[in-house]
Amino acid sequence: MTTTDTRADASFLGPVDLIGLDAQFSAQEKDLARSVRSLVDEHIRPNIAAWYEQAVFPREIVPELARLGLLGMHLTGYGCAGRSAVEYGLAASELEAGDSGLRTFVSVQGSLAMSALHKHGSEEQKQRWLPPMAAGDAIGCFGLTEPTAGSDPASMRTTAVQDAGGDWVLNGSKRWIGLATLADVAVIWAQTGEPGDARGVRGFVVPTDTPGFHAEAIPQKLSMRASVQCDITLTGVRLPPDAILPADSAVGLKGPFACLNEARYGIIWGVMGAARDSFDAVLAYSSERTQFGVPLAGFQLTQAKLADMALEITKGYLLALQLGRSKDAGTLDPVAISVGKLNNCREAIAIAREAREMLGGNGITLDHSPLRHANNLESVRTYEGTDEVHALVIGRTLTGIGAFTASGK
Repeated sequence: MTTTDTRADASFLGPVDLIGLDAQFSAQEKDLARSVRSLVDEHIRPNIAAWYEQAVFPREIVPELARLGLLGMHLTGYGCAGRSAVEYGLAASELEAGDSGLRTFVSVQGSLAMSALHKHGSEEQKQRWLPPMAAGDAIGCFGLTEPTAGSDPASMRTTAVQDAGGDWVLNGSKRWIGLATLADVAVIWAQTGEPGDARGVRGFVVPTDTPGFHAEAIPQKLSMRASVQCDITLTGVRLPPDAILPADSAVGLKGPFACLNEARYGIIWGVMGAARDSFDAVLAYSSERTQFGVPLAGFQLTQAKLADMALEITKGYLLALQLGRSKDAGTLDPVAISVGKLNNCREAIAIAREAREMLGGNGITLDHSPLRHANNLESVRTYEGTDEVHALVIGRTLTGIGAFTASGK
């Protein structure tokens, strides 16, 4: 048995675990990771190439995700699993080792739509929507981004106006909204005050069969093809007074940002799964592929590249684990989420690209995962905050000066 085989048997992370990371996780955490990995091996890996090529999101996977308690898994009550932050992170990592689009489903459903209801909703809203969402019987989406408001959500143009009878009427549009064409309910963020006043931003619970709500899938994507991202148009969408998320925590942009941080946290772990899968793919390929009478793995340049990949994946998991333990302890600083999102996305896409190159011409086919991962990571790196935005969050923390606008205001 080779050293690589021994290490793969010793650690649930496989041959990339060069420093004994396995020992940092509890038996319960590793059991959860293995159960998600089994789901990926059984239901996703055999089908993902076809789903990706045909741009199909597999609705049939939703009951399997619900069966393992992965929908809203970090939330408590209302049929949710109440798992730890580290367990949620490990699940995200295993799902994204299969495909980013499948991890994105769990993120949009649980970290965005369900978290918004759990954090900011009324008891009636929670009881109405959270149990069926946890069971996979209802799907949710989260409408914040707009065609002209991505990194600057305070400039959103979607409005919510309360009429004389107390009803809210929503008008506007949203873009790049995951799952919107599949969703039964949408959490829509709209401006209730003066344009540009972030304090007027509020969230609304919108059943998607409400007249005036229209969602349409965005076609011809080069990334996240086994997932659904949509445009939403809101035309005179009339909602009852109690459709608003009532909690004080939902007033202003702190409401959606609290949910975005949940999603960003999952990304920190998830992208390491894509990086690890890319590494595993090219390690196996280079061990089997022979050129000039020698396995590719026997060349110095190949080994140097593999070593660099393993180093960055190890550091990425260490970073994710530190943030997860802090989150479970209630001490996680939001700037640390920016650190993790910026670093791990940047390194994961570099690893996937390097792995594709090492596969040679064969690497451009869907027989191998790295290019699919790299294409997906183009989206993951962009959504929930671009590199530039997270760099400026870190920069503001380091200097005490906000630099989000050209004027410095």
